[in-house]
Amino acid sequence: MVRRMVKLSGMRPIKEWLRPEWSDRNLRLVLGSRLFMSSSRAMAGIVVPIYLVLLHYSGVRIGELFVVVAAASAVFSTLVGFVSDRIGRKPFLVIFPFFASLAALYFAISTNDVGLFLFAALGSFGRGAGAGAGLVGPYQPAENSLITENVVARFRNDVFGRLGLMATLGALLGSLASAIVPTSRLGGTDPLSEFRPAMIVISFFALVATLLGTMIKETRTPAQQRAQRSSGFWPRKSMKLLTRFWITNSLNGLATGMFGPFISYWFFRRFGAGPAKIGMLYAVINAATLVSAVSAAPLARRFGLVRATSILRLLQSVLLIPFALAPTFLTAGAIYMVRMLSQRAALPLRQSYAVAMADPLERGRVAALSNVPSQFLSAASPSLAGWMFDNLALSVPFEIGGLVQFISVIFYYQFFKDLKPEEERDDGIELPGLPPDSPAETIVPPL
Repeated sequence: MVRRMVKLSGMRPIKEWLRPEWSDRNLRLVLGSRLFMSSSRAMAGIVVPIYLVLLHYSGVRIGELFVVVAAASAVFSTLVGFVSDRIGRKPFLVIFPFFASLAALYFAISTNDVGLFLFAALGSFGRGAGAGAGLVGPYQPAENSLITENVVARFRNDVFGRLGLMATLGALLGSLASAIVPTSRLGGTDPLSEFRPAMIVISFFALVATLLGTMIKETRTPAQQRAQRSSGFWPRKSMKLLTRFWITNSLNGLATGMFGPFISYWFFRRFGAGPAKIGMLYAVINAATLVSAVSAAPLARRFGLVRATSILRLLQSVLLIPFALAPTFLTAGAIYMVRMLSQRAALPLRQSYAVAMADPLERGRVAALSNVPSQFLSAASPSLAGWMFDNLALSVPFEIGGLVQFISVIFYYQFFKDLKPEEERDDGIELPGLPPDSPAETIVPPL
């Protein structure tokens, strides 16, 4: 009897982790959808750039495609933020994974240049490529807002950390699935046939995410619906906050556009690594960084949300330079893994902070509009980076990107170090939904 009680007590922490206090049906469906969507996106981040190289796309041409993808993603994200504040979040967690599934199917059946550009933009192929490809997408404003509306403030960082964990697990699955491309036949006469199975798997992962999204049950009170329909396009109550995000995110977008979409391309050009080898590296990195996502909330509780985010982002910027100059594939992979450890912890904290500080009626728009300058600048920089890859050196875009990202971190800390989210303030009211006063309106001092 005593042994049975000891066994049951030992199982309790595991059960609590698997079914935490904040968990409900909607959040579990969002996390499951993120798992499969991240698998799709991470696999595309490995396979698509190499596929384009084998279709004889130059660095400049690949850069042009990523420009189109990033510009389309910026437009989609803005529309999602604006419309989701009015009609709800669920539709976009269905539509955009379905678009990604259609895009992968097109890549599986055609090499038409115009079609590849069009469907790459539709599926956001190239957004957030590399081992960290899992936690991006045009529907992110809706996803982040839905999470925030379904959890109390003290659990928000934990939920976003769990979302990051699902993205990492999905990226791990997508990385391993990339081995479906036969490395021994790379460079053959028919890249379409060689890469078709991989594209079908990418499409399947996105389709599962679509189906999970259809099962979400979003409820809105009549008061929420009236208030959100009556609000304008601009999030007026959160404009002070939004202006600061525009500055920091613009610099960060300019930086990440220089290197983010080209990670797999760089490994292929620099070391001759094919999809299977790159996929295995990403799988190892994703497995090693699983702990990072769940460590995000404890780091925020210990150091504060802004300080923890700033330290982690600073490490990311500094590591780009030794990564670009690494002499071997293993050395580059090791440095990249350390960088991804910090990136995986920082990203859910940044997302949590942005939606936490916005007025509840404006969360979708703030989540979307805060990233618009970043997305347009990240849309412009890949073409320049592609030219640098072709005409200067493979390390130059990473070196410039690291410097600009470092400057972005300095601005971020200076802007937000004194602006604490609800759970870090003595007077915070830990209630989900619609508190009477706007946090962004009441605590953001002038620039």
